[in-house]
Amino acid sequence: MYMSIKEIVNTANERQISISELAIEHEMKQNQASREEIFEKMKKNLITMENAVKKSVEGEGVFSLTGLTGGDAVKIAKYREKKRTLSGDSMMAGVQSAIGTNEVNASMGIICAAPTAGASGIIPGVLFSIKDKLRLTHEQMVHFLFTSALFGMVVANRAFIAGARGGCQAEVGSASAMAAAAAVEAAGGTPQQSSEAFAIALGNLLGLVCDPVAGLVEIPCVKRNAIGTANALIAADMALAGITNVISADETIDAMREIGRQMPRELRETGLGGLAGTPTGLAIKKKIYGEDVSNKSLITS
Repeated sequence: MYMSIKEIVNTANERQISISELAIEHEMKQNQASREEIFEKMKKNLITMENAVKKSVEGEGVFSLTGLTGGDAVKIAKYREKKRTLSGDSMMAGVQSAIGTNEVNASMGIICAAPTAGASGIIPGVLFSIKDKLRLTHEQMVHFLFTSALFGMVVANRAFIAGARGGCQAEVGSASAMAAAAAVEAAGGTPQQSSEAFAIALGNLLGLVCDPVAGLVEIPCVKRNAIGTANALIAADMALAGITNVISADETIDAMREIGRQMPRELRETGLGGLAGTPTGLAIKKKIYGEDVSNKSLITS
């Protein structure tokens, strides 16, 4: 069981193998399963991600039961067709996949929690953004998921990945860092560069609060998946360029944990503070639940 990013990097360097291979070995040992069995399970996760992205742009798109979110992935797809994107088509392709996946989640569709449902769009967003550019095979895409998973395991063991415990930094922040690390490996970077990308991405989102309007994983969750995707791609490019982070990946995780512990309850998924506590946020909550619940938490934890 890996408890630090440093241990992962050192082990990969000492054995001259990729981080994704370490992840596969770990899963084989933990589950007492063959490589083929472990690989097939992760392959199903990839297929689930692919299906969600595809579903999000069919027809007019998918919409949540509340009507608060939906159809934005289709809007981005149409916008990309004009070939006038400011941040580049590759970046917006990732944003489209990220938002689309989260829209499918909000519409009660099937997604792969990576590491959570609320942050489920970031890893597929990054992966499908770089897929064509790097000409990744299906097997390489599965390896991408294994790499991100091993980094995510350290976050879960060392801190937390739930917004109710550490705010959205623990969900979108962790997912963005996991995706950044995996993108570096997919692009041929070193284990240390993956670690640097992870630290940069997570550090950029420290302090991000979890303030779902009406307690639903819609506003601002869907759009934060877009930001998490862009952040991951930028962090990966920075690391591949040779930029390092003064604060290590492990210390960044520890900082995230301490920030989460200090974060007020109102900003940890209760639907009481932040955007959820704005006049518009409170009005939406009242409209959905049909009563004055403005001062009541929508979760029990």
